[in-house]
Amino acid sequence: MQPPASATPTGTTRFFARFAAKVTAWSGSTAAFCLALTTVLVWAATGPLFHYSETWQLVINTSTTIITFLMVFLIQRAQNKDSLVLHLKLNELLAAQQGASNRLINAQDFSEEEINMLHNYFCLLAEKARQDHDLGQTHSVEEAEENHLKKRRRHRRRHHPTPAVAPTSGA
Repeated sequence: MQPPASATPTGTTRFFARFAAKVTAWSGSTAAFCLALTTVLVWAATGPLFHYSETWQLVINTSTTIITFLMVFLIQRAQNKDSLVLHLKLNELLAAQQGASNRLINAQDFSEEEINMLHNYFCLLAEKARQDHDLGQTHSVEEAEENHLKKRRRHRRRHHPTPAVAPTSGA
């Protein structure tokens, strides 16, 4: 399946995506850590040379602030992409798994209220599994909902019985 034309990245977007991926990957490397550590050690060692002046302190403060500011956006971009890819993989598994609830596909787009409702369902499923004492037993959201509806119907019949209608004769 081809992505829609609007999803095709432009040259600038592709360049930035590659740049961001490389910078993000490199920033988590041992080499990046060693470079940062060396920079701080060199800065600290030059303190006596510059008499620990305000300018000397301003150099490291400004440098680290700018780098941190830019890295926040690059790292957030990488996390957004990773999160989206993870959601797509989970969606594929849900869509392919017979018996899985398709309503969980794109659950990341649900409102907080909907997520809390599903959380309560899964708590119910976990409780059912615990009561079954059988790790192989499976339950679905639909099964939990069906059981809940059956209980509500039984409760209504017990507490709100329908009046019995006398049979009429066909004469």
